[in-house]
Amino acid sequence: MSAPDFRLDGQVALVTGAASGIGRGIARGLAASGADVACLDLAGPALDAVVGEIEDTGRRAVATPADVTDAASLADAVARVEDELGPLTLAVNSAGIADAAPAEEMSRAQWQRVVDVDYTGVFLSCQAEARAMLPRGRGAIVNIASMSGSIVNRGLLQAHYNSAKAAVVHLSRSLAMEWAPRGIRVNAISPGYTATPMNSRSEVADQVRRFEADTPLGRMARVDELVGPAVFLLSDAASFCTGIDLLVDGGFTAW
Repeated sequence: MSAPDFRLDGQVALVTGAASGIGRGIARGLAASGADVACLDLAGPALDAVVGEIEDTGRRAVATPADVTDAASLADAVARVEDELGPLTLAVNSAGIADAAPAEEMSRAQWQRVVDVDYTGVFLSCQAEARAMLPRGRGAIVNIASMSGSIVNRGLLQAHYNSAKAAVVHLSRSLAMEWAPRGIRVNAISPGYTATPMNSRSEVADQVRRFEADTPLGRMARVDELVGPAVFLLSDAASFCTGIDLLVDGGFTAW
């Protein structure tokens, strides 16, 4: 029996939210695993920078500025990916936002913005990606959810974010079941507290210490620790995995 194949050589991947945080780390990790990578995010220097980092490794990369809440923008981005890099076979949907507010004070606009980006944006991204993959009968999609879709974070007032991430997990299962007969695998990754730029600011240092104390491994995840799970679920090593939610939380939800 041969060893499992975790490589992504010869494949074309699209990563949303690629300009920062988990999305940026995964985009770079997919390139290190052999894929050519399209980086999708709002236009700006950070998006151009990650493309340059990938190109420096010898892999092909392209910036695809787009808004994940705009279906037409996503369709144009996928078309550009296929025109410049080739047939799309892999996707990671990591674009997301967060902002906290007590539920009784939260405005409809604040609620809607988080749901639009974190949930509807994932659906629209999957839809655009699958429209390219389904006619070929091949593809793998990973959606970045959160352990906040399974638990309620102590001390964080984010009913909109938690609800959206729970919806992403079930959306991933639903799409997995719908597209399984047509050759597309869909899975979710639910990270725990992760040392992204958002969680590395001095003003949240006390909160971060609480996060770390509540995590059995005693620390937050590094961004690069999300790369392995993403590569696994996209690779042929996970060829019989679809519809799962992989918790990568340092044991947090096991308490």
